[in-house]
Amino acid sequence: MILRFARLTALVASALAALVVLAGQPATAAAAGETPLPAAFARAAADRDVPRELLVALAYAETHLDAHEGKPSASGGYGVMHLVSNPTTHALEKAAELTGLSAEKLRTDTAANIMGGAAVLRAHADELGLDEAARKDMGRWYQAVARYGNASSPEIARLYADAVYEQLGLGIDARGVRVAPQEVTADRGDYANARDLSARASLLSADYPPANWVAASSSNYTASSRPSSYAIDRVVIHVTQGSYAGSISWFQNPSAQVSAHYVVKSSNGEITQMVREKDIAWHAGNWTYNTRSIGIEHEGYISDASWFTDAMYRASAALTRAICDKYGIPKDRSHIIGHNEVPGATHTDPGSYWNWNTYMNYVTGGGTPSWSATIDNTSAQFTASSNWGTSSYSGQRYGADYRFANPVAASDPAWYQVAVPSAGTYRVEVWYPADAGYNSSAPYIVAASGGNQTVFVDQRSGGGTWRSLGTFSLNAGTYNAVGVSRWTSGTGYVIADAVRVTRV
Repeated sequence: MILRFARLTALVASALAALVVLAGQPATAAAAGETPLPAAFARAAADRDVPRELLVALAYAETHLDAHEGKPSASGGYGVMHLVSNPTTHALEKAAELTGLSAEKLRTDTAANIMGGAAVLRAHADELGLDEAARKDMGRWYQAVARYGNASSPEIARLYADAVYEQLGLGIDARGVRVAPQEVTADRGDYANARDLSARASLLSADYPPANWVAASSSNYTASSRPSSYAIDRVVIHVTQGSYAGSISWFQNPSAQVSAHYVVKSSNGEITQMVREKDIAWHAGNWTYNTRSIGIEHEGYISDASWFTDAMYRASAALTRAICDKYGIPKDRSHIIGHNEVPGATHTDPGSYWNWNTYMNYVTGGGTPSWSATIDNTSAQFTASSNWGTSSYSGQRYGADYRFANPVAASDPAWYQVAVPSAGTYRVEVWYPADAGYNSSAPYIVAASGGNQTVFVDQRSGGGTWRSLGTFSLNAGTYNAVGVSRWTSGTGYVIADAVRVTRV
């Protein structure tokens, strides 16, 4: 009798749990009073047969999971899924058609917006012919993700999709939604032949060589011959109110009627120039200030401080410092201003979360980190077995050479020993050359104080520059703090070049 009752109780509990899951909310999450955002992603993913982790990564790359109170981005995108409605892109309207939900609900209701985004992404997958088996492999969704970004060119589409897949490797923990770092080999398909804007071998800026060059539409700026035609005496700081790739694409759209000279990426400080400094970008909303200034856009939204990373501040400050030195602009707040400080401005960027003290310290050279260590593969602090070969093939290498090894299902990591001065929070960055034959999901191990944490990096792109793995709590002492493992299902050589650890 007791046994039968226990079995009945278990069956009832199981049925209740199943009902809750079907409603889109895991039983444990409901009991814990978790926010509805995780449930909305789970429900939309199940309803549209879209990988939940991929859906979250796409939303995070677009908005950091922030709906921005239903207000549109600069390019007319709404909600956490950035459903765009502008003269040339009609993703919001497509979502309404696919779901039967009104455009208003898709703009303002987060659960509806996520469902709409999942529907649009699935429609792209269907157009590409992804069957049920293919849909189970997140790597096969790459081209659908690239299409979702409504990019202006294959190069920008690749930039957009790479940012989404980068998040899968790094993992996500935001607004109650978690995605563990994971191995995913992105099947780029036709986009594999598109120019990798993140690679240092890409087309570079003539005005500021550390930056990429992608031209804005000629309909969005005025050709000029500054500084002979107009003196340049200001730098204007903006926030894109959108993603990096999305903003680059928008400035290439003739209907935008807006542009900036430079755009800076949040995660790693990558910079793309879109208007030559001699020309007049339409960024300030004031013709006089347009003629006299250089405009720098920063990826993100003014309402969310998570976009304003140290990597972004440092990269942008180095750019501003170079501009000031070139044109004799004083490095002070009278000449380096926010968009909101332009006379007659209706915009409020960069907003209250922009840290002017930090930024100006970096511009003037007063923001040197208190402690940082860089370890190359030639250092005595680097160790690797004889299975790791040595190569100087790529010009993107950090030093004289780098190490490489085939992936294998065994523990054979290359390690970087770091003398961590004190327990605290540290930013870990890695440098590697990128190549189509290098690993699609290289596992980087960080010996954090709470246990090893692994981040997966696609070494086929984004090489030849410092790439952040994130911030980690490290213990004091001298030990193997960062490693590169060969144990991955990713394809291609695993590369170990250099790492940098900085106290934050």
